[in-house]
Amino acid sequence: MRSQRMGRRFYPDHIHHLNTIEEQKSTMSHSIPLTKESHEALQEELKRLIRVERPKVIQDIAEARAHGDLSENAEYDAAKNRQGFIEGRIQEINGKLARAYVVDLSNMQPDKVVFGCTVTLYDTATEEEITYKIVGEDEADIKLAKISCTSPVGKALIGHKLDDSVKVVVPSGTKEYEIIDIKYE
Repeated sequence: MRSQRMGRRFYPDHIHHLNTIEEQKSTMSHSIPLTKESHEALQEELKRLIRVERPKVIQDIAEARAHGDLSENAEYDAAKNRQGFIEGRIQEINGKLARAYVVDLSNMQPDKVVFGCTVTLYDTATEEEITYKIVGEDEADIKLAKISCTSPVGKALIGHKLDDSVKVVVPSGTKEYEIIDIKYE
């Protein structure tokens, strides 16, 4: 493939069809909003993978290799598969951390629903209260009452204020919630 010199780097010809800054920006990876807890958890997982898991799997490969014939060595195959998983996960976490921005709510007044806040809703149909934390897609876990900011409920709640009534279209139909509490934790 032919390349043209631009600044200090070579760029493939197919990049030059992007004429505007907007077109170029749209091809870049999108940034990922993370809560402080999720950012710290990813950093800890990365440290563990690099400092503990990677050296362990390298040792496991060396031990399996020492057993002889690699073509029929299940321990070697398992260690190589584990190494592939670890290296893939390291790349994935590095990519997320490179694109991540941590949403800090500590200096904000809890007057509206935003990413990272905890919101308590009153379901007008069932007359029950539900509390959710609005998080990123990777952090979402309904069992822990964490919903994605891109989920139907998350999208509908973002930007609304205390005592607002919000109608949400969900797979089972339309639900109506009243926002009864917002916390920035």
